[in-house]
Amino acid sequence: MKTIKLNKVKQNAFFKLAFVSFAILLITMGLKPDYTVINGKVTDDSNNPLPGVNVVIKGSTSGSVTDLNGKYSIIVPDLKCVLVFSFVGYTTQEIQVSDKKVINVTLKEEIKKLDEVVIVGYGVQRKCDLTGAVSTDKKEIRKFKQTLKGNCAGIQISNSYSCNSNTSYVPVYLDPSTESYSKINENGFKSVKVDPVSTFSIDVDRASYSNIRRYINQGELPPADAVKIEEMVNYFEYDYPQPTDEHPFSINTEYSECPWQKDHKILHIGIQGKKISTENLPPSNLVFLLDVSGSMGEPNKLPLVIAAFKLLVNNLRDKDRVAIVVYAGAAGLVLPSTRGSQKDKIIDALNSLHAGGSTAGCEGIALAYQVARENFIKEGNNRVILATDGDFNVGISNENELENFIVEKRKTGIFLTCLGFGMGNYKDSKIEILADKGNGNYDYIDDLMEANKMFVSEFGGTLFTIAKDVKIQIEFNPAKVQSYRLVGYEKRLLNNEDFKDDTKDAGELGSGHTVTAVYEIVPTGVKSKFVPDADPLKYQNSENINNESYAEIATVKFRYKKPDGDKSIEMVHPIADNCKSFNNASDNIRFSSAVSMFGMLLRNSEFKGTSSFNDVVEIADNARGKDKEGYRGEFVRLVKMASGFKLSANKEVE
Repeated sequence: MKTIKLNKVKQNAFFKLAFVSFAILLITMGLKPDYTVINGKVTDDSNNPLPGVNVVIKGSTSGSVTDLNGKYSIIVPDLKCVLVFSFVGYTTQEIQVSDKKVINVTLKEEIKKLDEVVIVGYGVQRKCDLTGAVSTDKKEIRKFKQTLKGNCAGIQISNSYSCNSNTSYVPVYLDPSTESYSKINENGFKSVKVDPVSTFSIDVDRASYSNIRRYINQGELPPADAVKIEEMVNYFEYDYPQPTDEHPFSINTEYSECPWQKDHKILHIGIQGKKISTENLPPSNLVFLLDVSGSMGEPNKLPLVIAAFKLLVNNLRDKDRVAIVVYAGAAGLVLPSTRGSQKDKIIDALNSLHAGGSTAGCEGIALAYQVARENFIKEGNNRVILATDGDFNVGISNENELENFIVEKRKTGIFLTCLGFGMGNYKDSKIEILADKGNGNYDYIDDLMEANKMFVSEFGGTLFTIAKDVKIQIEFNPAKVQSYRLVGYEKRLLNNEDFKDDTKDAGELGSGHTVTAVYEIVPTGVKSKFVPDADPLKYQNSENINNESYAEIATVKFRYKKPDGDKSIEMVHPIADNCKSFNNASDNIRFSSAVSMFGMLLRNSEFKGTSSFNDVVEIADNARGKDKEGYRGEFVRLVKMASGFKLSANKEVE
């Protein structure tokens, strides 16, 4: 008899299915099963739903998690059971089931006390115990900002904690204006007569979308430069087929009408990475590099980091290894390389962490790479996973110096994954550079649900690279296309000659990952203000276009390297002039178009055309597809929320 081994996720799904099937069988036989289904909703003090709350039967590992609307459902074996409701930053509650069938819970924000947080400002250093309750009253915050000047110099006021400066309590407010985002100059239209070739690097980073979600859930629109449309589009999975040949990804293209600009077209390009089962993934040598400086003291920073990494630890196998390096005023090794099966030991090390001190980020990165190198697994997955708010203020903090430092480190064959946390002093620009130059990916973790998506649902894609330095180059046919515009990817553009240059760095593709790009096209013969005025090139020979190639709008080429390779491999894919009406197009192109429209609205883009929030909602709602995890449904909810307060944040957005 053949023995089938299942991983924990598959085991849980199998046993749940078996349990439900058995219960149905008992009911059909007229027998009453000895269990009770409890439903309910978890909210905060303001009656806002809390997604990602853990609901567990006390004394067991059986449990559930609240969905995006704060709702949960859990099966309990008897009425004496006690349910435990826990969420990062909130006080845990325990409730006995008794005869209840519906249990709604309101969690109160937890009062935190952090060890030795060093506050630095204007040359003065003072140690403060951060403790107290939440203050959301704007007048009170403004009043305490004035009180702060002279009691605790240099502290930024926040509505999350209070600072005990021996004489009085003052709230500490993290001013969102101190967040840092690189300037984005949107791609414009290019004439095919002058620039027929477009080249860029793929991007699997998704930080922008979850960061935008954080802003909207707080009741405001994000700054324009926080909106990276390609990261928004690539946050979602698309229904592309798995590769069937020797290459690690499949190529998929679709051509349709443009929903935001009449007479324009949309070219949708998608690649699907080969999905490798967890059991067949190579062993991992991981180093958790965790920022424990004073700026990480907020509930949505270090406490969320610890909770998120516990999810990852629970997915590790015996053949995987983990070390933990932390940095604040200096860097240190908290846990030497430890087998993945020793989960309790790893989790104990995570639980021991506290926030305090300045931020020697570069020193921590150097130590993490050293530890990863010492435990290097040949033909394995060697990776540093950095969790930080990006606020490096000791050692190398200049972005150019950081870039050069990481470029040198990636030559060791060690990949870098960067995770952003928190708000107020969040430094997106620095974290993005680290990920891009470190052969890795970049995500923003705004809640435990996002951590679960990254470390559980998409475990393989997050940690295991199947192709590196992936580049895309597309040549447009001037007989079919007048001009084109790549939507997003402004930070990923390459020179055309970089396509075949194997020394030029590009993006990485993980197991099961999808990457999508959208081009807006002005077909030949269409009058448009977006057709640049340019003379045709003297030596461009249209006679080279034969009957077969005349039917093509473009040819797209891909180049990639194997994870341990240095020489690129090229794939070529012609694109036929087979335009579908937008209503008859696939869910893939319609949903990616809706996300692109939303991004242009948030940026108040000059290219947004007739886009409106209502159009985005209608298109996205009708293109949800299977949406097993509910992410597309959440997108629709976010767009509706954004449309409600758009004028207060950006009066120019229509």
